[in-house]
Formats: sequence, structure tokens, C-alpha cells
Amino acid sequence: MSKINITPLADRVIIKQADAETKTESGIIIPDTAQEKPQKGSVIAIGKGTKENPITVKVGDTVLYSKYGGTELKHEQEDYLIMKESDILAIIK
Repeated sequence: MSKINITPLADRVIIKQADAETKTESGIIIPDTAQEKPQKGSVIAIGKGTKENPITVKVGDTVLYSKYGGTELKHEQEDYLIMKESDILAIIK
């Protein structure tokens, strides 16, 4: 689990994206230019929420999020997404 020294405000969360698939199930290697960004990642940090929107995810949860949700953030050579919790579609158990 990554540690980050950024605290999101209100109902925002920081997510570390999962790595893109580099090989198909049949063993074919996917070139970098054809790899899709995954819509899955781990919650690294959460805000405190608001009265209307309390935070329901917690640090360490693996989540699915909307394809175009969030803002890309680069911090200490790592790529993260910061987004509103409402852009998170599901928690993977």
C-alpha cells in the first residue's frame, strides 16, 4: 500500500490505478500503445466528507470508477487519480 502525504478535501478520494493488462488470457502480449487504462484501483487517501455526502469507502478498498472520472495527479514519480466519491461505482470485495 502506498503512503501519500496529501489529504483530499470534503468528499474527494485519492486512488492508485491498477496496472494495465500486458497480456491476454491466451498469452498474446499487448503493446503499450494498445493498452487501456484500467477502471480499477486502490483507495490511498480520503477526505472527511460533508453532511450531505459522508464518505463510505475507506483506505485500502479496491474500487471501480467511471471511465472519465477524476483528475490525474503525479506525486513523487507515482500516478494517482483524485475524484469525488460519487465517481466511484463499486467496491470490489
